Amino acid sequence: MGLVIIFALVTILAAIGGLRTLKDKNFLGAFWAIASFLVFGWFTVMTIIESGYPTGTH
Repeated sequence: MGLVIIFALVTILAAIGGLRTLKDKNFLGAFWAIASFLVFGWFTVMTIIESGYPTGTH
C-alpha cells in the first residue's frame, strides 16, 4: 500500500511544479509537469480503486 502514498506524493509535487513553471512562463516545463500530474494522478486514483486506501498496520 506504500505505492498509493508514493504516487500521491509525486502527484502533489507535479501539481506544485506545474503551477511554478506556469508562473515563470516556462511552457515546456509546465507541459511535462502537467503531463506527470495527469499520469501519476491517474495511477493514484486507479490504485486506490483497485487496492483500497492504506489503513495503517494490519
